[in-house]
Amino acid sequence: RRSPSAHPAVDSSYSCCASSSSSSSAAASSAAGAEGMTYKSAGVDIDAGAELVRRIQKLTKGDVSGGFGGLYPFGDSYLVAGTDGVGTKLKLAFLLDKHDTIGVDLVAMSVNDVITVGALPMFFLDYFATSKLDVDMAESVIAGIVDGCRQSSCTLLGGETAEMPGFYAEGEYDLSGFAVGSVKQDALV
Repeated sequence: RRSPSAHPAVDSSYSCCASSSSSSSAAASSAAGAEGMTYKSAGVDIDAGAELVRRIQKLTKGDVSGGFGGLYPFGDSYLVAGTDGVGTKLKLAFLLDKHDTIGVDLVAMSVNDVITVGALPMFFLDYFATSKLDVDMAESVIAGIVDGCRQSSCTLLGGETAEMPGFYAEGEYDLSGFAVGSVKQDALV
């Protein structure tokens, strides 16, 4: 279910952690200042994330924008791609044993990255990884992804299911998703 691309991206997108710029670190810290919670106190190193983005930009010879969605010219439009996961919200799904809504959130995270430039989402792909496949749980997660795609007016085009014995804690999994949309070049936000 994978399609390798031979075409280089014109304007790629990389982000890490909660932000792709170190100036956001101070803003994030002050926004939560009243309660004392910061990304740093939660163990997230935004500066390390920004450094990774800088290094990726160097590897890609400056073609990386650092924005939320990568742009690829296609006729008079851009294809816009975004990828994301649901992060620590997975822990809530595990604690509550509720897996039918985490997929909606997964789609939303990637689709939101695509619509920030004015693109309309077209399709979505998912990645579901676990140590031992629980078919009922996986079906519940995928049902949520399908619901999220319907809410976002995009198609679940495909995905990947990876079973890696011993890699994840029993009953746990990880998710990521990839959304692609399009926007006319003259309508880019």
